[in-house]
Amino acid sequence: MRWTLKPKPNLETVQFLQHALQVEESIASLLVQRSIETYEQAKDFFRPSLNHLHDPFLMKDMQKAVERIQKAIESNENILVYGDYDVDGTTAVSLMSSYLKSEYPNVATYIPDRYNEGYGISFQGIDFAEDNNFTLIIALDCGIKAIDKINYAKEKNIDFIICDHHRPGEQVPNAIAVLDPKQNDCNYPYKELCGCGVGFKLIQALASKKGKTIDDLVEYLDLVATAIGADIVPITGENRILAYFGLQVINTQPRAGFKAIINQIKKETLTITDVVFIIAPRINAAGRMKHGQYAVDLLTETNVQTAEVYAKEIEDFNTDRREADKQITIEALEHIETQKEQERFTTVVYSQDWHKGVIGIVASRLIETYYRPTLVFTKSGNMLAASARSVKGFDVYNALEACSEYIEQFGGHKYAAGLTLKEENYEAFKQKFEDVVESTIDKRLLTPEISIDTQIELNEITPKFYRILSQFAPFGPGNMSPVFMSDNLEDTGYGKCVGEDNKHLRLTVKQPNSDKIVCIGFGLGDKLNLIKDKRTFKAAYSIDENEWKGNVFLQLKLRDIKE
Repeated sequence: MRWTLKPKPNLETVQFLQHALQVEESIASLLVQRSIETYEQAKDFFRPSLNHLHDPFLMKDMQKAVERIQKAIESNENILVYGDYDVDGTTAVSLMSSYLKSEYPNVATYIPDRYNEGYGISFQGIDFAEDNNFTLIIALDCGIKAIDKINYAKEKNIDFIICDHHRPGEQVPNAIAVLDPKQNDCNYPYKELCGCGVGFKLIQALASKKGKTIDDLVEYLDLVATAIGADIVPITGENRILAYFGLQVINTQPRAGFKAIINQIKKETLTITDVVFIIAPRINAAGRMKHGQYAVDLLTETNVQTAEVYAKEIEDFNTDRREADKQITIEALEHIETQKEQERFTTVVYSQDWHKGVIGIVASRLIETYYRPTLVFTKSGNMLAASARSVKGFDVYNALEACSEYIEQFGGHKYAAGLTLKEENYEAFKQKFEDVVESTIDKRLLTPEISIDTQIELNEITPKFYRILSQFAPFGPGNMSPVFMSDNLEDTGYGKCVGEDNKHLRLTVKQPNSDKIVCIGFGLGDKLNLIKDKRTFKAAYSIDENEWKGNVFLQLKLRDIKE
């Protein structure tokens, strides 16, 4: 594990902010690291406001999109809301369809089948629209590269509005409107919205034409927050505001579908981490194991009893998903060993029998063992389909672009992408991907990194310190939960391994002039010898609260320890 201490921010700026806010130097330092340098910026950070959201009409083609939807409603056209089968796609479809249906009845939803149609807009989906007399399709979380599909729809007199957040190619589809802040000629101030976020901007624009304000749309923010968490987009700027208020909705007035999931897990207050690891996998499981439409049915259902029936089904899908990804991970690790590929710069594995719905999860699991850019392939119709995952700091999208001669289609982000290729090109692609990564990756990126915000003393960790720290939430990329380092630590003599197979480490530490504080280190059981016999050591950790027998106390959540 590589420890990287972030550079100290400008001392004058830190002291100015410390004085202005009346906080500890370490708190002021954390804020400046997040580019918060003035009292006003700090106020906006600690007190997010929906009024700080950008005008949706700043997004390229927004006016065109709004006018086309208004025309469809006036002309009594059938509107099809189309989206990807993952969390971002299904929440976006749920958001858009439920908003439109609150005003207008002729709205239906369409989620492509992961196995028969694959990712994004499909010819089958357009044929479905034609057969059922849909003349407008609103595509969410997909479509930015669907040039041929949009032309096919045009021939059938079906108009498209695309709401996407993926990187465009050189050419943009010939749709009525293309909403994607990542277009070079789009001047929208915030570029990191997820697909559901772009959908939300569209309903914000539509609502404004009816004299409604942002306050009238708060009920949809539980969907947006879930998509932000699941799609691992930066929780900065507009995303942070949307996630902040979306979490409030999830915790106070969740829609029936969320309520049904929350009732199953028996947790009082959900954080963005809970959304990512509890709600999102369940919504995803529908598209992975069966069909994404189940997720849309759950998220648009208004009757709690019916939602509970859907949630039970989805819980079963999620159990099946867990079994599948566990088994496939074991098989993939065996494959790496038998092929003697442990020392490569990349992991590329394939089996025709692997479940397409879980290969993205398996790719992430493999990175836990072999920390390097990873692709997991399976058979999909007459093609091979893969999910790609990357390591921190390496752009896997660019690496795939360099291998495009062997790829039929691909799309995605810096850290996650999907692709298809012909089976006969698999071995050539595998070698080319290895060569590209080997020649372009900074070798340091192949060792997992702990990025440490600042060094502190244990006696700085007080309830007040933690209260301020917790107001930095919601945490996520661009605003990660702060990681601290302390040295000259000593176990009080009761440190031990706990949990299944003694995997975890539990200890109580102190510094020469500090009180004791409890620590838990998940997966750090093998470091027990570093803390024995009153040896001093240093630790990288985050701070959280633990509740035991009705008592709430602060604890250190260890990321790593070193001599």
